[in-house]
Amino acid sequence: MYAMRLLAPHTPLQWTELPDPQPGPGQIRVRVGACGVCRTDLHVVDADLPFPGHALTPGHEIVGRIDAIGPNVEGLHMGQRVGIPWLGHTCGCCHYCQTEHENLCDHPLFTGYTRDGGYATLAVADAHFAFPLPDGDDDVATAPLLCAGLIGWRSLVMAGKEARSIGLYGFGAAAHIIAQVALWQGRSVYAFTRPGDTKTQDFARSLGCTWAGGSDEMPPEQLDATIIFAPVGALVPAALKAVHKAGRVVCAGIHMSEIPAFSYDLLWEERQIVSVANLTRQDGLDFLEIVPRAGIRTTTTPYPLRDANRALDDLRHGRFEGAAVLVP
Repeated sequence: MYAMRLLAPHTPLQWTELPDPQPGPGQIRVRVGACGVCRTDLHVVDADLPFPGHALTPGHEIVGRIDAIGPNVEGLHMGQRVGIPWLGHTCGCCHYCQTEHENLCDHPLFTGYTRDGGYATLAVADAHFAFPLPDGDDDVATAPLLCAGLIGWRSLVMAGKEARSIGLYGFGAAAHIIAQVALWQGRSVYAFTRPGDTKTQDFARSLGCTWAGGSDEMPPEQLDATIIFAPVGALVPAALKAVHKAGRVVCAGIHMSEIPAFSYDLLWEERQIVSVANLTRQDGLDFLEIVPRAGIRTTTTPYPLRDANRALDDLRHGRFEGAAVLVP
């Protein structure tokens, strides 16, 4: 097999030939058809997340077909099309696993971080954390759903059913997917981009957003909730200003720069700040069931697997709309 490997933080990924991995008990091996490039991958490469101390293969928005099955796997079969997300394994025993909060497991494994991921031709996964996918859909179009879509969905749920107007800060892979879900649900969506990024603002309006402007602007009316996808701590006070009394600000990223000090009056009147961590398998089942009903369409830019470093750099500098996807 071949993979793009991170050998040390702050270094380019290296094209590497490796022995084909063999699935162990409860595991499957997938021949990768496509793997999305997520901002979390940037956090891994740039060491915003602690480097795990060993070489790794990034990538956790994996779509492919099962080509080997380990012992004690039920409900999946050879050749089946599956998706593999960020949360790759949980202990099943800790307080959080036992109380339907497996996304907060004390002893998790994360695909493309603490276990090898999908910037490769083959990937091994825990069968319990692989989502069956329908045949016939395009792998490149599906890949961003496995994290950008899932985290966006969990963030939208945390924003609350009663939130009819939603602001999205950072209109990239996650926002362009979840905006479509929110619009399908009958909500109004307000898109906040980098200041001056009129191209992305036009893209947001083309999807049906009510308003699009820079993150340094205020929306034309106060909102019920906002979701921050951009890893910029300074957006928290801005998002609090944008919501009305009892409004909620959802921080969706796994990493964010420092949040600056702000006046208590921005938080007063029962405004809330909450964070989203990982996902549960139920999140995946719920969201993937909604995708065809809501008619979700992803906007993608494909790259050959060998060009993973270029894809990451393009993501870092916002050179495309929607999501980047690697194709082996």
